[in-house]
Amino acid sequence: ADFASEHVRQTLGAIASPGMVYVVSALPKTRSGKILRRVLRSIAEGEDPGDLPTIEDGSIVERLREELRAS
Repeated sequence: ADFASEHVRQTLGAIASPGMVYVVSALPKTRSGKILRRVLRSIAEGEDPGDLPTIEDGSIVERLREELRAS
């Protein structure tokens, strides 16, 4: 995770450097393969992601919550 932050800092500059980087086992995606960034943001902020009718695998949301708690 530190490598990713440092790489962004060197490539794009300090202004683009992320504050936190989490390495997770899976990402919430739609059935067509698009990453649900709204869901990721909600999980990171500890909020309820709301209605998830288009998510491919609903169990990923709980797995991500557990992985964030463990880190």
